Amino acid sequence: MTHACPKICHCTDRNGVVVQCTSRNLESIPPNLPKDTVVLLLSSNRIRHIPKEAFTDLPRLRELDLSHNAIESVEVGAFQGISENLRSMDLSNNHLSTLPKDTFTKLHARIRLSQNPWHCECSLQEVLRELRLDPETVNEVSCYTSVQEEYVGQPVIQVLDSGINFCNFHHKTTDVAMFVAMFCWFSMVTAYIIYYIKHNQEDARRHMEYLKSLPSTSHISKDYDTASSVF
Repeated sequence: MTHACPKICHCTDRNGVVVQCTSRNLESIPPNLPKDTVVLLLSSNRIRHIPKEAFTDLPRLRELDLSHNAIESVEVGAFQGISENLRSMDLSNNHLSTLPKDTFTKLHARIRLSQNPWHCECSLQEVLRELRLDPETVNEVSCYTSVQEEYVGQPVIQVLDSGINFCNFHHKTTDVAMFVAMFCWFSMVTAYIIYYIKHNQEDARRHMEYLKSLPSTSHISKDYDTASSVF
C-alpha cells in the first residue's frame, strides 16, 4: 500500500512521486514516505545521521538530495534497497569527515561529496574507490585534515592521482607505533634487569661485610686451645 505524503512535506506526481521536504527543520528522515517516490528532496534541514536501511522502502528512488544538512555519520547499509535505480545523490555541504568503507557498496549513482570537512586517510581512499563522484564537483572534495599535513587543502582526487597511498602510510604509521611500543617494553625490561642485578649485588655486598664482621674460625679455635691448656 502506498503511503500518503508526510504532512511536513509537499508531494507532486510526475510519473512517480516527487517529495519536497526542503527547509522544513527536519532532524531525521520522515517515516512512511510514499513507496513510489522517485525524487526525495531533503536539503537545508538539520539532519545529522543517516541510519541503516533509511530508504529501503523506496525501491523506485532515482534522485536523493541530502545537501546542506548537518550530517556527521552514515551507517553501512543506509542506502540498501535503492542501489538499482538511484541515479544521483547529493551529500555536499554537510559535516562528514569520514565514511565506513562499504557505505556505497553496489551504488551506481553519481554522488556529490563536496564541501565536507574530509579527513584524508586510508578509509576515505577506500570509499572513493567504490563510487562515481560527480565530475562537476570532484575538485571540491578536499582534505580538511590529513594524516600527512602537506595535503591539507588539496583536492583528494588530485592527491590520489599523484600516486599517494594513504593506506600504505597508515601501515607505516602502525609499524612505527608497534616499534615504539616494543622499544618501550624492551627498555622497561632492561631497566628492571639492571635494577635487579644491582639490588642483588648490594645484598651480596652487605652479606659479605656481615660475614667478615663475624669472629673467624681460627680465632675461635685458638681461644679454645688456650682455655684447654689452662685447665
